Amino acid sequence: MTKHRGFLSAHKAPVVHKWLLAHPRFELHFTPTYSSWINQVERWFAELHRRCLERGVFCSLDALKTALEDWIKTWNEQARPFRWTKTADQIIDCICRYCERISGPDH
Repeated sequence: MTKHRGFLSAHKAPVVHKWLLAHPRFELHFTPTYSSWINQVERWFAELHRRCLERGVFCSLDALKTALEDWIKTWNEQARPFRWTKTADQIIDCICRYCERISGPDH
């Protein structure tokens, strides 16, 4: 298990190790929590949730799968990069105002 050293405890579970050994084409890779590209991935999943899943009603796994595949196909046909619209200072100011608001006596 040398190859998999450093896993989170969930990834050290015997069932996971057994599955990885049975499926050698899969290899787990871990990135630092605050990797900048992860923010882009999380943003994409937020869009998937908001535009496809949030108000969706899926009566079967096949219906869910079809909805996801259709949404992803549409997304890819209209793909454009995410662009940050605020500066770091604007974001920090917004966070500071939020922290002040939730730190008040009414919260």
